[in-house]
This record gives sequence, C-alpha cells and structure tokens, in this order.
Amino acid sequence: MLAAVPAAHRVALVDPRFVGHRHALRLALTDPRFAAAAVPGALTAQAEARPALIGALRATTDAVGAGVPAGGTATVTDRTVPGRLAAAMEAGGTEVQRPELGSLVATVPADETARAAARTDVEAVDDEAVRLRSAVKARDGFFTTHFISPYSRYIARWCARRGLTPNQVTTASLLTALIAAGCAATGTRGGYVAAGVLLLFSFVLDCTDGQLARYSLQYSTMGAWLDATFDRAKEYAYYAGLALGAARGGDDVWALALGAMVLQSCRHIIDFSFNEANHDAVANSSPTAALSDKLDSVGWTVWLRRMIVLPIGERWAMIAVLTAVTTPRIVFYALLIGCAFAACYTTAGRLLRSLTRKARRTDRAARALADLADSGPIAQLIAARGPKPGGAWTAPVVALVGTGALIAAALQQPFGSRQTVIAAAFYAVCSGIAVARPLKGALDWLVPPVFRAAEYCTVLILAARSDLDGALPAAFGLVSAVAYHHYDTVYRIRGGTGAPPQWLVRTIGGHEGRTLVVAVLAAALTGASGFTTALTVLAVAVAVIVLVESIRFWVSSGAPAVHDEGEPA
Repeated sequence: MLAAVPAAHRVALVDPRFVGHRHALRLALTDPRFAAAAVPGALTAQAEARPALIGALRATTDAVGAGVPAGGTATVTDRTVPGRLAAAMEAGGTEVQRPELGSLVATVPADETARAAARTDVEAVDDEAVRLRSAVKARDGFFTTHFISPYSRYIARWCARRGLTPNQVTTASLLTALIAAGCAATGTRGGYVAAGVLLLFSFVLDCTDGQLARYSLQYSTMGAWLDATFDRAKEYAYYAGLALGAARGGDDVWALALGAMVLQSCRHIIDFSFNEANHDAVANSSPTAALSDKLDSVGWTVWLRRMIVLPIGERWAMIAVLTAVTTPRIVFYALLIGCAFAACYTTAGRLLRSLTRKARRTDRAARALADLADSGPIAQLIAARGPKPGGAWTAPVVALVGTGALIAAALQQPFGSRQTVIAAAFYAVCSGIAVARPLKGALDWLVPPVFRAAEYCTVLILAARSDLDGALPAAFGLVSAVAYHHYDTVYRIRGGTGAPPQWLVRTIGGHEGRTLVVAVLAAALTGASGFTTALTVLAVAVAVIVLVESIRFWVSSGAPAVHDEGEPA
C-alpha cells in the first residue's frame, strides 16, 4: 500500500485503535517542517523520508518474521506498528519529530478498560482551547502578550476557518503599514491619527500571521522570509512616511529618520552577531548569564526586562501613539532615546557575559561572524595578503580604530574633503586586518556591528553635511537597500544555508567598498545635485541586485524550511 502512493506525497500510518485528540494527530501528521513525525499510535513521512519508512518496514517485518521484534522492549515504548517503525527509522539515522503534547491525549489502549479511561481523559481536555493557546508564542513582549494576543488568536482562527493563509495575512499587514505610511506622509493631524491607528492594526495582523501558522500548521519557507523581511520594510517605510509628512509642514527630519533606521539596524545586528557567536560555543556559561536566569525566575523582572529592550510591540505602540498626538520630530526623538537606552542595556549585558564566560567558539560561529561582516574585495585582499596580528581583542579594536577615524573625518572635515577619502581608505585597510584571522575571540562578535555602524553612519553624516536637496532621502534609500542585504544574510545563516554567494558580495562592493565609493562620490561630486543623483543611482543598483538574488534564493528548493520562533526583535 505504501509503495502504491506516489513518491512525492506524504503518507501516514495510524493504528485503528488510536484514542486521542484531533489536534494531537494534527501535530503529528500535518506539520510541514519535519520529514517524519510521530505520536503514540501514529507516524507520518514526507517524500524525503519515504525511503527510510519503506526500509524500516522491511527491516521490522524481517525481524518479526525471524522472531526478533524490532527494538527491544526496553527501547521501544510504543509497541504499535507505527511506533515500531518510528523506532526503526530513528535507529537507521532518520530523525523523527515527536511533538510535545502537553495535556493532549494520544494513546493506543490495550483493553476496553484502558480505552474507557483514555476517552474520559480526552473529554476532560478541550483540545480547541489548547490549540488556541499554542498558537501564541511562548515568549513574547509585554504589550504583545497582554494587549494583542488575547484577541489576535481568535482572528487567526477566523482566518483559518475561511481558508486564508499566513502569507496572505502577512501581505495584508504590509499593505496596511504602507497605507499608514501614506497617511503619515500627508502631514495633517487627521493623517497622523489615521497612521497611528493603521500602524497598530498592522501590528495586530503581524501577530496574527504567526498565530495562524501555528494554529493551522501552515509553515513555509516563503512565509518565514516574508514575515522576517516585511517587519523591517514596514517599520522603515513608516519612518519615511513620517519624514515626508514633516517636510510638508516645513520640518526636515530626514536625518532623524535615517538615524532611527541606522540605530535600529545596528541593534539587530548586535543581537544576531552575539547569538551566532555563542549559540553553539563550548563551556558556554558565565556569572552574568546565571544572574539573568535568576532574574527570569521573578515574575515582574521578566516583564520589566522585556519592556526596556523596546521590542517590536512596545516600539510600534509608542510610535503609533506619539504619531497620533505629537509631531514626527517628537516621534523620532523618543524613538532614538528609547532605542539608544535599549541598545546600551543589551550591549552592556552581552559585553559582561562575553568577558566573564570561558567559552570556546566553534569554526561554524567564526564562519557566521565572517559572513555577517560582509567583507568585500578590498578587505578580502588585505585579509589574505596583509598582516595578521594576534591577540584576543585585536579584531574589535582594529575595527573600532578604523571606524573611529572614518566617522571623525566625516564629522570634522569639510564636505567633499580628500581627508575623508583617505580615512575611508584607512577604514578599508583596518576592516581587512580585523577579519584576517578567524573571529573566535571573546569580543569578536562586535566586529560586524562596528562595520554596520561605520558604513551607515558615514552615509548619514555625509548626506546631512552636504546640505544638498534630496541627499538625505537618497541616503535613506541607500541604507535601506544595504540593510536589506544584511538582514537577508542573517536569515540565510539562521536557516543553515550560509551567507549569500560571494559574487553578490563582490558585486555590491562589501561594506568597505561601498563606504569608500560614497566618500569618493562626496569628494568628486560637490555640485548642486551630483552627489544626490549618485546616491540615488547607487541605492537603486544595490536594491535591484540584492532583491533579485534574494527572491531567487527564497523561492528556490534550496531555501531553508524554517519558521522564525525566536525572540521578538
């Protein structure tokens, strides 16, 4: 019977004596993220696990025929046919997912007494209530947990019963946020109020799409990518809308909008870089981490610590309320102050953890940090042929020295100065030296964030100091395109497929190449609109190249089939 099913189809084996909740079977048999999954009395295999299932069936049949049941009694607790096959598949090297059922029932009773008891247990638990609770992230921010999830889960169920998919809800959230940005761009009080309301509704939909995916088990590669990238697109498009609205009222806040985007992007890369450096480190413990775990055991400290890092729920709620009742300038001031405090708090904690833990970082972690660094041809050449100084703190110190020299020159030298170009060249040399050795030091996770700050801040400073019409909006577009590339790199690494191809990194110049190009353009094009036009062309070119490659990858069969269940960003 199994052989007769087309090879591309999923198959499921369920013991006819099975007693349990429908959602227990749903968890075992319909989750698309796992090649094989099982609960007591039920087993499923997708196309890639079908050969292992057939092999397990043959091996088990041969063993039973020889009088030696597959798996000893001590190792196989589920003695049903699906249970024995699952054990045989695992023994053969195929991973079989066994979902946590909690209060849900999944069992194969041995007799009528056990069957009656199992049915009583089933009736005692409302599996629809369990399904709704499990649709909500176990760990989320205070605002999301207490003000959004209590009702958004029911919106998710409503969507599921009408056949809507998570991707459709994600797209609706994006469109709502873009309409909100358009309302903010009107520059009127009514537009600001509408923008704030729509931004909150967009966030409700943003929570709903993930809850719908968990409720209906509709996980997909495309969904994970859309959910991750659209969050950033929505927020930064809203910043642009606020800046346009302020300009209509005679207030130029493009520098603040770009500064907010730079700060938020750097916060994210700090999170990503630290996590990638430490998630598989050996002997990965510290007194600071122990204190953090202890604080997590006290209820009020958990919520306080989640709030002060200003996750997406709290951040969007603050933006929406301030948009409705104040001005874009005040919104950006509050955003910059809040995000700066959150960045200082989280970075200080991670520095303490890094300095107090005795961790040995793996080659994989070093590779991830090198990929996050986004080194282009110049840095790669210097790393290969230049000096390779030793020392535990050499990489972050050299990166900081180059960044400091570059930002100081951009701030202090006249716009278009050759000294800024020299500083950019010095930064490129330092960036190559910083990555010349594997990034396995205690503070080497700081290298990618320092590079991000150097590139983004240089573009911001030069555009602001140019005093040219349209330079800051063009710089906003350029940083948006580059930030998308950096986020795309993160999501690929998270999925286990590695960074974007080297040809892409070389084509768009790497962080040091783009920084040097912008400095040269500022020195060469000091006319009325030359620098603005050059930034616009560069932004469009980078955006087209990275978007085309990103879309090609994420719709390909090689994209990681993951769903982001991480901490709120």
